[in-house]
Amino acid sequence: MGGTSKTSNSHVMKTKLIVLTLIVLGSACSSGILGKKVKEPFRGSAYESNNRFFRATGKGVSSADNIARGKADIEAKSILAGQVNTTMKQVTDQYLGQTENERAADVADKFQSLVRETMNTDIANLKKIGEEKYFSKKENKYTVFIAYEIKKNAMFRFMKKQAKTDQKIDERQQEIIQKILDEELKKTEESN
Repeated sequence: MGGTSKTSNSHVMKTKLIVLTLIVLGSACSSGILGKKVKEPFRGSAYESNNRFFRATGKGVSSADNIARGKADIEAKSILAGQVNTTMKQVTDQYLGQTENERAADVADKFQSLVRETMNTDIANLKKIGEEKYFSKKENKYTVFIAYEIKKNAMFRFMKKQAKTDQKIDERQQEIIQKILDEELKKTEESN
């Protein structure tokens, strides 16, 4: 009987040691070297750009809630503008590379100018899809998160309209820009 008790005690001790080790390892892994992982709002595929939408989120921190909101708003819109700019640059480069247009640089410059002008305009179809505000008493600061989206086809239609009214774009450049935007519109409608 005495041998069974020692084996049982030994087994209980090993089990306790394993459980304790797992707890220590588990708590070490959850905070990690970089600190504890924080889940912020507006993360995941519902807030990421896809074939149909440009989407962006922003975060602002300040002791004044309106300034925190303004910072979050500017960050989200800047990210959105960067996405549109990058997309249009890639599309323009690809199109002009395929067509081997002799005035490719001029058209690309006009297109980039059009994108900048478009993003500097209040866009009617820009939709706020979320806003959350937090207050930390400890730091006496507000943190605001904002998420925006705009339908790609609405953005491309808006750009087509802007291009038609731009006096700095000549007829040939206008034709190329309209064709590029039409192709992008077709892509968004195919994914619907």
